[in-house]
Amino acid sequence: MKLNIKAFALTCGILWGFGVFFLTWWIIAFDGPGNSPMLLGRIYRGYSLSPIGSVVGLVWAFVDGLIGGAAFAWLYNRFAGSLRIT
Repeated sequence: MKLNIKAFALTCGILWGFGVFFLTWWIIAFDGPGNSPMLLGRIYRGYSLSPIGSVVGLVWAFVDGLIGGAAFAWLYNRFAGSLRIT
């Protein structure tokens, strides 16, 4: 079975983007906004634990998930045909 690369990439992008967005708001709700550096802040330029930072993180994570999902689906399709076990 082959994966649809566009659909898988879009799904990964949406899930990862909204995951970062909601995680940021979760941390803001329970710990309050802070200026402590996070790992995502080092990876995604402009990301911080703030309302604006959550939107920046959403955009970066969507692009990141889109590229990662497309690469994974392409590799899966590439090797799924050659590794058939019957």
